[in-house]
Amino acid sequence: MSVLSYAGALAVATLLHLAGTWIYPGFPRAVDLLLVVTVAAARAGRPERAIVAGSVAGWIADALTGGRFGLFGFADAAVGYLIALVAQRLVVQRKTAIAGVFAAAGAAQGVLLVLLGWAIVGGRELPRPLDLVVRVATTAVAGLAWTQVAALLSRRFRRLRHRPSGGLRIDRSLLP
Repeated sequence: MSVLSYAGALAVATLLHLAGTWIYPGFPRAVDLLLVVTVAAARAGRPERAIVAGSVAGWIADALTGGRFGLFGFADAAVGYLIALVAQRLVVQRKTAIAGVFAAAGAAQGVLLVLLGWAIVGGRELPRPLDLVVRVATTAVAGLAWTQVAALLSRRFRRLRHRPSGGLRIDRSLLP
């Protein structure tokens, strides 16, 4: 994922997060679209980029949720790093396997948030277990949808780039 596509994906995820929160205030407890962007960036298998992508997405999540700053940043960076390491060794193409990767990322983020909550804030701001289960499921579904939409857009733009310009063409046999 290039820097521009990552920035665009981050902007779309942030806007969808804000819209979801505006419609339903409990949206951030159930859905983490910024984690989906982190995992999508980490699937390229570049750990350094995955750490940066996870940190930035996590910091935005921290700013939007109003919790302790840095919890989501650390958790998303760690999850992105782990997914990038796995992506270096495994090629995941089937839809069920892709959904499994996103679900595993959601579960890992939930475990890290609970551990960080106990270590840093003394367990006062821990996510509820049902919220974690719902977040794992929604991360898997949103991640699968995200990869399908990204593949569709990629094919569409690739076709537009390779399309003939429509100008006059001179046959090569006529050229000196």
